[in-house]
Amino acid sequence: MLCCLMDGHARTSTELAIVADVSPSTASAHLARLKEQRLVTLHVQGRHRYYSLAGKWVAQALEALMVVAGRSPSRFVPNTPDRLQHARTCYDHMAGSLGVSLHDRLIELGWLAMPGEESQDHELTQSGERALADFGIDLDAARKLRRRFAYPCMDWSMRRPHLAGALGAALFELAQRRQWVRQDLDSRALTLTASGQKALRAKFGVVLEAPESL
Repeated sequence: MLCCLMDGHARTSTELAIVADVSPSTASAHLARLKEQRLVTLHVQGRHRYYSLAGKWVAQALEALMVVAGRSPSRFVPNTPDRLQHARTCYDHMAGSLGVSLHDRLIELGWLAMPGEESQDHELTQSGERALADFGIDLDAARKLRRRFAYPCMDWSMRRPHLAGALGAALFELAQRRQWVRQDLDSRALTLTASGQKALRAKFGVVLEAPESL
């Protein structure tokens, strides 16, 4: 189960039970022990409970063991329809490949700090404050809302986090206002426009092409 999580994607206990070829109750018992030993982290979102590795150090230790054992981790293959997997809304923020890629880049650019042990929320760095304010996002207004400002939301198609909270909603509003994305009238799918692709590449360093099926 730990090797299965090495690709950075979170999975449910049911999925991990199938991977390990054990009963759901056995998988739950194993995961409880792994969580107790701080090898995995539990993410609870509504009725769903996802598990991921607790940190890179766990993956590094597993990689060292697999060199000895001669095994390679399995790869996560999403089965979500292409349009929804590529880009969609998750409540009032962006999800799918688009949302996950933006979340990753905000961290890589040093604009968004990873949550600490005592908090599950992100914090904007000084460079992040300046950059997003320059894009036209009213950060003061976002912080005054009666909701969490910024936090990682587990993406059900990618099994990696995208950005949620007031900041995630503000980014989505910005993308709509500048016509980087268009939302379908009858679904949660988002279409990334040509200008949106250029803006993502120029402003965030995100290269995301539309799937062939679009």
